[in-house]
Amino acid sequence: MNNFDSIICVGQTPWEGDFQKAVVQLMTEMAVRHRILYVDYQYTVKDWVMGVTGQRDVPVRELMRLSNPLTKKVSENGSEVYVWTPPLMLPINWLSAKPHDLLVEWNINRLVAGLRRVMRQLNMTRPLVINGLNPVFGLPMLKRLNECATVYYCFDEITIIKWMNRHGSRYEPAYLRQVDAVVTTSETLRQSKSSVQPNTFCVKNGVNFDLFNQAQQLVDSQPTTKQVVGYLGTADDRIDLDLVEFCVQTMPDVTFQFVGEVHEPAITQRLSNYPNVVFTPPRQPADLPPLLAGMSAAMIPFVCNDHTYTIYPLKINEYLAAGLPVVSTPFSLLNDFDGVVELAATKTEFSQALRKALADTSANKVAHRIAMARNNSWKKRADEFEAVIHQIPAAFTPDSVTATR
Repeated sequence: MNNFDSIICVGQTPWEGDFQKAVVQLMTEMAVRHRILYVDYQYTVKDWVMGVTGQRDVPVRELMRLSNPLTKKVSENGSEVYVWTPPLMLPINWLSAKPHDLLVEWNINRLVAGLRRVMRQLNMTRPLVINGLNPVFGLPMLKRLNECATVYYCFDEITIIKWMNRHGSRYEPAYLRQVDAVVTTSETLRQSKSSVQPNTFCVKNGVNFDLFNQAQQLVDSQPTTKQVVGYLGTADDRIDLDLVEFCVQTMPDVTFQFVGEVHEPAITQRLSNYPNVVFTPPRQPADLPPLLAGMSAAMIPFVCNDHTYTIYPLKINEYLAAGLPVVSTPFSLLNDFDGVVELAATKTEFSQALRKALADTSANKVAHRIAMARNNSWKKRADEFEAVIHQIPAAFTPDSVTATR
């Protein structure tokens, strides 16, 4: 029997957005069995100013409490999640350690006070807290919400993230030691965090299978004569630009399409000059299947370094759900995809692997990719996450039984 009446997830990303987010997908699935309150991104005064001036998409009215900051989101699977926009925070990430640590308490006090009011409104008295990669807020929030237990959901290496490592890398070790369990999204992250917190488990990223499988169903209805190699998601310094440029140059008959935001200026500066490179702005998740249906193959051309080694990419299962052949660099432990995803380390090998993928029209292989993605759905990942919670004594009584769908 569970010892909590609800789950409160403190996110580090907005609930809404132009791309699939692990923590949002996971909470959507877990809401089938639990009441979920998602604490949205903690916007600062700086964010608010950018929102007012139209420089950024920010929930200005909710932040000013001109609109209700608490909304109910109903997903396609019928689950309901309450999403709460916290009050404005002070922008303190740029500060040095001492002033930052003094002012973070001011932010936390505002957040906790508002959150307690929402908990009373929703009659949440004994929650399980899941913290999504936000130890700077998580550490000073411990034991302040009458929570039965806390799980740290670690889906990236915080010491390498440019905008989070300054203070996140200071707070995370202490937070790891004090939480009840840690869940990572890759085996490499699990190995790293388990050296500090023994109760560390790996629940890998999943896929919204029903959504991305729509691409395969659209293929016959929108046939194309062009060969398109696609990349889905943010294009940043993880991209091996030399490798991609080599493929673009040596495969002029193939279109290379990047779908999503470009955060590394060198990518557009170097690739925009090629007529066979297309940059498509970010799209809402529901608008992605038609784009994937127009692709012949997909790629993950990441550099191989300490950061990418900790990644289990969301996009890999999204590609597979669409039935697309996938070529990737061996940037991380991708053993799960042996025989399904082609790994190529050098520029020449990558180009050759793409040619092979573009010629791969085997119906059996398409079916195999789709079956693998189905087995990696977010429904499956939610079951795995639930199994972790069952191993936390404070969250479940010893005689509890695993919930089933």
